[in-house]
Amino acid sequence: MLMKNKVLLLTVLFGALAFISCKKQFDELHKIQVNSLSEMEDFYTWTSDRIPMVSAHRGGPYHGFPENCIETFENTLMHTASILEFDVALTKDSVMVLMHDNSLDRTTNGSGKVIESTFEEIRALRLKDNEGRLTDFVIPTLDEVLDWGKGKTLFTVDVKREVPFEMVVDAIKRHKAEPYAAVITYSLGAARKVHRLHPDLMLSVTIRNDEELERFENSGIPVDRWIAFTGLSERPVEFNQKLHENGVFTILGTMGNLDRSAIARGDHIYAEFINNGADILATDRPIEAAKAIKGLVPEKSKKFKYFEIR
Repeated sequence: MLMKNKVLLLTVLFGALAFISCKKQFDELHKIQVNSLSEMEDFYTWTSDRIPMVSAHRGGPYHGFPENCIETFENTLMHTASILEFDVALTKDSVMVLMHDNSLDRTTNGSGKVIESTFEEIRALRLKDNEGRLTDFVIPTLDEVLDWGKGKTLFTVDVKREVPFEMVVDAIKRHKAEPYAAVITYSLGAARKVHRLHPDLMLSVTIRNDEELERFENSGIPVDRWIAFTGLSERPVEFNQKLHENGVFTILGTMGNLDRSAIARGDHIYAEFINNGADILATDRPIEAAKAIKGLVPEKSKKFKYFEIR
């Protein structure tokens, strides 16, 4: 009986320590907290005192932290407040999971197509980091991620071809995630469809030139629902200013060539992108980019109320 009591006591103690450790980890996250539709609209309306940010492409994978993984999201937020971009794919039995590729081969210890695998089969797999090292981390579902993210961060959701927009929008509605989950669209048609499904959602829309800007101005989608992805190369300062005059945030995609330029030339170029009118840097190097633009954060901003920096 004494031995059983000791075992019970140790179990309770270890459970309490695990809870304290988990709570401490969450307490140490750099958070962006947007909790209502009115706050979302205010946060994403461009103002001259805006706070430059990073968006972690696929959540910000680093050594030991695979892409599209909750543990990776936490690692990114341990270092910097960040928007988190992730990809949603569909299993054979219609479960939405986080996965960029059509195939499981590159990022897991499994093989075959995601759409041909059941969720049970996928959940049994383990994720690899970008260097191919196997981790203990599993593929999360969209439901798990939306639940985890509330009160911690902002998401941009990249919907893969097999996944109906209706399913993603329904999940966002179910979790009341509209204030913190924007949907990425790559065409005017897709943007119109998502807007029809849920007019309150923020949309990441591709606007790289005056022609694309004019199309969206005539689209019927209110400008206060746009976040303008301006492509993978810098746009003229004057073009970014046009978007700012409409109250629109710009996202510059630095993943790929611009991130490689930063590695070759120095991380100071991230600050140059911000000075030229980019507001959000979508990057594979969110920790380095955030550090490089830290000096450009204004001393005073109405948007500080949304940030909890540790």
